[in-house]
Amino acid sequence: MKIPIYQVDAFTNERFKGNPAAVCPLSDWLPDGVMQNIAAENNLAETAFIMHAGENYEIRWFTPTVEVDLCGHATLASAYVLFHELGYVGDQINFVSHRSGPLSVTRNGSVLALNFPVDSLAELPFKPEFAIGLSQPPRAVYKGKTDYLFVYDSESEILALQPDFEALKSHVVRGIIVTAPGETTDFVSRFFGPACGVNEDPVTGSAHTTLTPYWAGVLGKSELTARQLSLRTGELRCKLVGDRVEIAGEAVLYLRGEIEV
Repeated sequence: MKIPIYQVDAFTNERFKGNPAAVCPLSDWLPDGVMQNIAAENNLAETAFIMHAGENYEIRWFTPTVEVDLCGHATLASAYVLFHELGYVGDQINFVSHRSGPLSVTRNGSVLALNFPVDSLAELPFKPEFAIGLSQPPRAVYKGKTDYLFVYDSESEILALQPDFEALKSHVVRGIIVTAPGETTDFVSRFFGPACGVNEDPVTGSAHTTLTPYWAGVLGKSELTARQLSLRTGELRCKLVGDRVEIAGEAVLYLRGEIEV
């Protein structure tokens, strides 16, 4: 069986920047184990599988080791493929995830905007074990649906963090978001997810469903600019809209091809 595959750099307009995701359009769902093997073979942070379903597209996301509930950059990449490679007509694509419900991506010129459900946050009393695996403890800790949010005071602190990825696996969460006010953007972040097979994710769209409501509350505004401080870096524009978050950015194609299964 031959399956088309695309690789797209998301949340950037420069190739080799942002976060690379693989996208595999399907005519029928493959067995879960086969999709997991494809994601492991791709060895990218995420591989998205999409399938046309009526007026919508069903979507699933796999890291090299597990299926995840939500992935922003691979959804952005999937929309890019539909708009630019598969001839989708219109400016809004509606996705459906059996884990996260309805999602959409809207096109405005070269910018694609995700519409995702907002995360819920609860502040936790600080415990010394929160600092396990990080070279510097945070000043505040929050728990979202799947991740911890660790808050620091400055962009320089985020850049200076030296995570011990093996030690970070002791935290029983999908990943750890570290964040601080930005020097030229409203906020900056990094994302560590060794427990789900991604030591440091270059740009994490889903993390901004957590970051956006937090910083909207701190800064007192609903529209924010963000930068993820990975080696590849990524630029995002975020907007809090009730119980939804709009996460916008650009994308660029790196590869189109075909895989044998």
